[in-house]
Amino acid sequence: MKRISLIGSTGSIGTQTLSVCKKYGYKVKALAAYSNVSLLAMQAKEFSVDCVCIYNDKFYPVLKDKLSGTNIKILCGMEGLSEIASLDGIDLFVNSVVGMVGLLPTLTAINKGTDIALANKETLVAGGNLVMSLAKEKNVNIFPIDSEHSAIFQCLRGNKISSAKKIILTGSGGPFWGKTREQLKNVSVEEALKHPNWSMGKKITIDSATLMNKGLEYIEARWLFDIKDIEVVIHRQSVLHSAVEFDDNSVIGQLGVPDMKIPIQYALMYPERMECDVKPLSLTDYGTLTFDKPDLETFVALKSCIKAINLGYSYPCIVNAVNEVAVGAFLEGRISFLDIGNLIEKSLDCFSPKKITSYEDVVNIDAEAREFAMQNI
Repeated sequence: MKRISLIGSTGSIGTQTLSVCKKYGYKVKALAAYSNVSLLAMQAKEFSVDCVCIYNDKFYPVLKDKLSGTNIKILCGMEGLSEIASLDGIDLFVNSVVGMVGLLPTLTAINKGTDIALANKETLVAGGNLVMSLAKEKNVNIFPIDSEHSAIFQCLRGNKISSAKKIILTGSGGPFWGKTREQLKNVSVEEALKHPNWSMGKKITIDSATLMNKGLEYIEARWLFDIKDIEVVIHRQSVLHSAVEFDDNSVIGQLGVPDMKIPIQYALMYPERMECDVKPLSLTDYGTLTFDKPDLETFVALKSCIKAINLGYSYPCIVNAVNEVAVGAFLEGRISFLDIGNLIEKSLDCFSPKKITSYEDVVNIDAEAREFAMQNI
């Protein structure tokens, strides 16, 4: 029986992860959430966990009250997340939080020697070099949960990674694919939150609308697979989740209905494949699958991410931090939809490159980039 700890348990990925654990009898040892204290308490009781963490410490007394009479240890803040990441007797640490907050728990779990199932893009975008070098040193596996990276991981299975020459990274294009910058000037928050294929949290849904999500995935793929040639392809139907081209020009792709339970279950159960509670794929139901080049002039966030990873150094961390601030400001109605990409693009010209050799470097660069974003909003 596999034993896991999970942070981000009340979000979309987290709740689906728990569904897989329940179906297959995995032992959930610890859970963490940002602020959804009611759901976290219900999950903690249902799975009889050893400990829980509420990241927003103002909800700590509420969680303590809801779990009174139990033997569950109650933690809070980053210290609590790190304690959950370093628990003894854990086979897999599942990181499904949103934002830079996921980096330190990931590093902590790797230092403990625990394998990672990763759904937190920002961990690799902001601290890719730290994470991948430490994972190699500690002989820790990182199993990607993002549908695209899971697809690439599956395509590479059974093949020498040295024979893979190109990644084909697919994306739905979000709700605004095909629109011009002029048409996007007055986009509302409600419109941006209507994704055509996936049901996700607010931040990642806005990232999908700006194509920033695809940019973050581009950076993440570079770190995970160390393949520099990555082609982004807009695939509206979200059936081909990504593909890999090999030296003989063969292309191997992973297809399936757009349902996150497939990559979640694959990461939890690797290398096994078991029955999954999703519809089987019928290609004839779709009729036509389409593939297009991305519009980098309209969706400048994607272009900026590609530029950032090619520049290297601190630039991926910078664009990630600026985006987090900009998305928050858009959701609050303080900036326009196009301002998100414009601010990210501007940030690349306003910082000098810095090497990242420690977690503290990431924290400092992240803080500087956030300050820049707030000053320019």
